[in-house]
Amino acid sequence: MRINRYIAASGHCSRRQADRLLAAGKVLLNGEIAPLGVDIKKGDVVTIDGKKIEPVTKDELIYMAFNKPINVTTTTDPRRRDNIIDYIGYPKRIFPVGRLDRDSDGLILLTNDGDIVNRILRVQNGHEKEYAVTVDKAHTPEALKEMEEGVILDGVKTLPCKITPTGTHTYRIILKQGLNRQIRKMAKSVGLTVVALTRIRIMHINLGNLKSGRYRMLTKKEVRDLMDLLTDSVN
Repeated sequence: MRINRYIAASGHCSRRQADRLLAAGKVLLNGEIAPLGVDIKKGDVVTIDGKKIEPVTKDELIYMAFNKPINVTTTTDPRRRDNIIDYIGYPKRIFPVGRLDRDSDGLILLTNDGDIVNRILRVQNGHEKEYAVTVDKAHTPEALKEMEEGVILDGVKTLPCKITPTGTHTYRIILKQGLNRQIRKMAKSVGLTVVALTRIRIMHINLGNLKSGRYRMLTKKEVRDLMDLLTDSVN
């Protein structure tokens, strides 16, 4: 097993974050700085910050849905007093799948299964995320259509998306990509300002009536369906 996958399988972090740790020389293999791309063999010892890392068993895997409040930051960095991990206070190591802006609320997934993170987030896998948006003034059909077809943000055209109006100042938007503050910037590009933004769905997993600041474990069916949807997704 490649070392980045081995670290991800331990629940320490995602593969992408594991690659960063390896590049920074923070991972030791048998007491020496671990090279990128090395395979882990039986009997090898991998440590990060002096702690031995081992893959978790299937029974130890955690898949959590959390309704993130505004003013909670999606980071595992303990130096941030508002970090999501301390807010939840879960007794086992978990980390968020992707991000949700500090000034946005709603659904975010947390896990100790580092193998699924990139497969959920990579834009080429086309997994949907749905948001409920409130803007500062009445939107127009032309503005919504322009956003649907794609707008230029920081020199990059956004992918086509699906927007459904739900009121004069509200709409739902379904994205298959996640550029930095994408929804807010898309709205701004057509003269609208987002005043409230809530993520209500990730793939087949819905926020539902989960209260703000609370979490729940995914059901067995949700986990099975998640693995089925990720079967052909690239890592």
